Parts: sequence; structure tokens; C-alpha cells
Amino acid sequence: MNIYKLLSGVAILCLVVALYLAITGNLAQAGPFFIGFFIAVAISFRGSETLKGFTYTTIIFAAVTTALYYPQYFQQYDGFKFAVLITPLIQIIMFGMGTSMSFEDFVGVVKMPRGVFIGVTSHFLIMPLLGFTLASISGFPPEIAAGIILIGCSPNGMASNVISYLAKANLALSITITAISTMLAPLMTPMLMKLYAGAFVEIDMLHMMWDIVKMVILPIGAGLIFNKLFSGKAKWLDDAMPLVSMSGIAFIIVIITAAGRDSLLTIGPALIGLVLIHNLLGYTLGYFSGKLFKMSERDCRTIAIEVGMQNGGLASGIAKEMGKMATVGLAPAVFGPLMNITGSILASYWHRKPTGDEATYVETGRAH
Repeated sequence: MNIYKLLSGVAILCLVVALYLAITGNLAQAGPFFIGFFIAVAISFRGSETLKGFTYTTIIFAAVTTALYYPQYFQQYDGFKFAVLITPLIQIIMFGMGTSMSFEDFVGVVKMPRGVFIGVTSHFLIMPLLGFTLASISGFPPEIAAGIILIGCSPNGMASNVISYLAKANLALSITITAISTMLAPLMTPMLMKLYAGAFVEIDMLHMMWDIVKMVILPIGAGLIFNKLFSGKAKWLDDAMPLVSMSGIAFIIVIITAAGRDSLLTIGPALIGLVLIHNLLGYTLGYFSGKLFKMSERDCRTIAIEVGMQNGGLASGIAKEMGKMATVGLAPAVFGPLMNITGSILASYWHRKPTGDEATYVETGRAH
């Protein structure tokens, strides 16, 4: 029997047992079976061309479930608190982002100024305003509500470039918008947080600016220089960085989940619902902001993805530096995995749907 089919059967069995235990009031004993379900599903997805893109996200769900059931293993070991690893991990991830970029990515501003301006402006207008609106109506404690605003005020993540490539969007435009919004983050994110989240939590703008500079600008700058000097000479690093980045983000999500476990168990479903609305409205309003300015279908798809997808890792790092990882950090931790699922589904849908301007479009980007 095919190992992937066997694991699909194991997954179904684990889920049935877990649900039975949960329904009969033995939720505490259902943990290992829920974890087993996600792990078996993740591995079985590797056997399907259609589903294997969801393997990483499913592993995240397995890790989050483990952190919810056994939080004590993800908070500290022998007096060493795992939370101190969050900032260095983000710096490593951002260095990896820098090594996969080049100074040419910023030339797109000159080549496509209109698209870049609309994309970056839409991103920093739509997502913070949506975050503020959802936080205001959520009824959540102020610090948890502020986390929804924080994810809205964050720049794009590198995942948006991958999704744009799969969605047959304008990859060159996507890369440039990501690069510019990331470089603007030390100014825009603290300023927008002060404006929208100042009523929820105390915001130290200068402190937050420095946190973002040390977590984003310095590592990306080092990565850009590394790429310039050693491009093509460190293939092992090119191969390793995506794996390191994915492992780092998973670890950050698990640490935050363990720290905020009690809050998540109380408001988890409502938070997931609001974060999902935030993400989906980001795609929708981003797409129509492109349409409003009569951009091509390919460019509209790009704007939609760039607006809807955020740098959850950076938002988590900012929450940790604020000393509010277990509260402000929850929404970013939830947003990341959800964004990957919705982005992958959107990319699959658009991949099969012609843009109508293939003949006039010349691919100038490069897949990251």
C-alpha cells in the first residue's frame, strides 16, 4: 500500500478518536490524537501535487496544538527562556530575505512607479484601517486588540512574492513593493501604531523604530551585501535559508502560542475569525484599489496579494520587544498560518484563470 494513503487512514483514525474523546468530555486526553492527525495529514500531503504546498502550514497546526496541550515544554528549559530567541530568529530570517534580494529589486520603483506607489500606499492605508476597525468592534482586552492593529501596520512578507509567482501576477512588481514596504517599516509601522493603537496600549515610537531597524533593516542590508559579494558562490546558503526561515517562523509561533495559551483558549475562535476577515478583506480591497486605478488584471492580482499578506514574524518580534508577547503577539501568530492557507488557495484559483494580458506582459521578475 502507498505510504501516503496509509498515513491518510492513520489521520482519519486519529481524528475520529480525538473527536470522540472531545465529545465525551475527555478533551485533555485528545491532545496526542489531534497532534497525530496533523502530523499524518502533513506527511500524506507530500504525496499529492495539489496538496503538498499545504504541508508546512499543517505542520504549524501540529506544532501549535502541541504548544496548547503542553505549553510548559515551550516556555523555558533549565531556567533558559525560549522567548529570548525570537529577535535573533527574526534577524536570521530577515538576513535570508536580504540574500534572496538584490539592489536591482529597488530599480522597479523607476520602471513601475505607478504600480509601486499604488501598491505600497494601498498596503499602508487599507490594512491598518481594517485592523483598527476590527480591533474596535472585537470586544477583546486592549492588548490583544492592539495585536490585530499591529499585524495590519506591518510590511509585506516574502511569502507574498511566492504567492504572486504562483498566481501568475506581476512578480517584478510584487518583489519591489515588498522591498519598499519593508524599508519603510521603521517609519510607517511605529507611526501607524501610535495613530491607531495608541488608545489600546502605550506606544514608544522611537523604541519601536529602533527595534524594527535592528530586526529588519540591518539584517536585510547585510543580506543584500552578502548577495552582492557572494552571489552564486554560496549555494548551500541559498538552499538552507528557506528551511531555516520556515523553521524559525514555526518556532516563534509555538513560543507565542505557549505563552498566550490561556488567552487563546478563551478567545481563540473569535480571534481566528477576525484575523481571517482582516486577511480576506485585505485581498478584496487591494484588488479593487488596483481596478480603481485601471491597472491590468495581472497588476491587480499583485496589489491584492501585497495588501492581504503581512510579515507576521516581524509583528511577533515587535510584540516581544514591547514585552507583550502573550497578548499583542497572539494576532500575528494566528495571521501567519491562516495567510498561507488563504494565499495558497487564491494562487491556485488564479493560476487556472487567464489574466487576459499574457500577450502584452513580459516577465521581468525572478522567482524567490
